[in-house]
Amino acid sequence: MTGPRPQRPTVLALDLEGTLISNAMSQIPRPGLKAFLTRCETLFERVVAFTTVREPLFRQIAQLLVEEGVAPNWFACIEYVNWRGPTKDLAFIPGIQAQQALLLDDYEAYVHPGQEGQWLWVAQFEPPYSERDRGLARALELLQQRLA
Repeated sequence: MTGPRPQRPTVLALDLEGTLISNAMSQIPRPGLKAFLTRCETLFERVVAFTTVREPLFRQIAQLLVEEGVAPNWFACIEYVNWRGPTKDLAFIPGIQAQQALLLDDYEAYVHPGQEGQWLWVAQFEPPYSERDRGLARALELLQQRLA
């Protein structure tokens, strides 16, 4: 006899630097960003930004990505998670328990202890920032497998 099936995650927490874009300075969007974000919106009840980039700068970057047509319109006003400490504890996401969320991030050191099972690794988007980068396509495949 098997135990109860784990709860399906309803929230996706997205890292910014190295995951969706190059970094906060150069702000190069990762190939496939708009399609990735659009699909994530259909897969999850909530999609939130969970980044080390402070909110005012994050908002500027998000707005620019929308204006450039590389992110969907809703990304400019995506929910931003305020957090503190050395790790991205999913419990900082308002209104949920940590196990209801997944974290998509390129940097393992930010994964909160005990939440490793909710972390989906994406290869860092790094120089030379190739247009052939498939990191977000691979991440989407992982997300869809996880939700199946």
